[in-house]
Amino acid sequence: MSARAPAPAADPAAAGRGGLAGRLSRWLFEEAPLARVALLRLVVYAFVVVDVLHLHADGRHHGAADPVWYTPLVVGEVLHLPAATVLLAEGLRWGSALLALAAMSGRAPRLLGWATAVCWSWFQYVSFSYGKVDHDRADFLVALFLLPTAGLAHLSDARRSQAAGFALRAVQLMAIATYFLSAVAKVRFGGWEWVNSATIARAVVRRGAEWVQWTLEVPWTLHALQWVLFTAELTAPVIFLLSERWRRRAVGAWFAFHAATYAGIGIAFWPHLVMMLAFLPLEQYRDRLLERWRRRRGRSRAPAAPG
Repeated sequence: MSARAPAPAADPAAAGRGGLAGRLSRWLFEEAPLARVALLRLVVYAFVVVDVLHLHADGRHHGAADPVWYTPLVVGEVLHLPAATVLLAEGLRWGSALLALAAMSGRAPRLLGWATAVCWSWFQYVSFSYGKVDHDRADFLVALFLLPTAGLAHLSDARRSQAAGFALRAVQLMAIATYFLSAVAKVRFGGWEWVNSATIARAVVRRGAEWVQWTLEVPWTLHALQWVLFTAELTAPVIFLLSERWRRRAVGAWFAFHAATYAGIGIAFWPHLVMMLAFLPLEQYRDRLLERWRRRRGRSRAPAAPG
């Protein structure tokens, strides 16, 4: 009777791939369509142009400010960034716009993408070194630096890659961290009683539209809204546990909330809203729009039936 052959030794690498670290790695580097990255980059760079020329152009005034008001942020202290001058502020502003326009072409994605990221982030630094720092721009900054890592990607690119998947996943994580850390900051600086405070009521008094003034007569509505908002922010990471269909619905709910906030008190977190697009299958929406456009065009060109 022949001896049984010894069992093959377990492959440590294979065992690792099946563990928690392996599942996390697969989740972070899950392949994604390059067309989705190309579409998101197009929206991101278009937003950079609108942002520096219209939405958030205040940094250009800081070039003429007295340097005594300049308070370096941590990155400024590390890199020894000087106070802005008029030439520097305007150069960063227009440089961001021109580089973003060039990056929209899709050519030299890494060179133009990272140049845009550096220029835009420096312009934001100039804006925030003389006052408050807006928390809705952290995820946008991550997108500017990571989306170029996917390399060449065309709007109709049918390929998938792990680089595209990681860039999109990182943007998603930062977008959700913006919500979650906002809830943490409320507790950290305002205490747990923030949800019972008059923060939203104060915002309605200061800048509320006419159609929301009735809430001041029924204050429990604003009190309840603060609890809903805080709970939604604190539980925002749950979105990663949802199915694709419910994840899209969750994103739609956040967009609806931000639309109501803008209509009610005139506050909008524009760069953050752009980043929430990383959750959506942009290439599928594009295909649907193109299909509808072709159908309408075909109907308009169809010869009329004889009378």
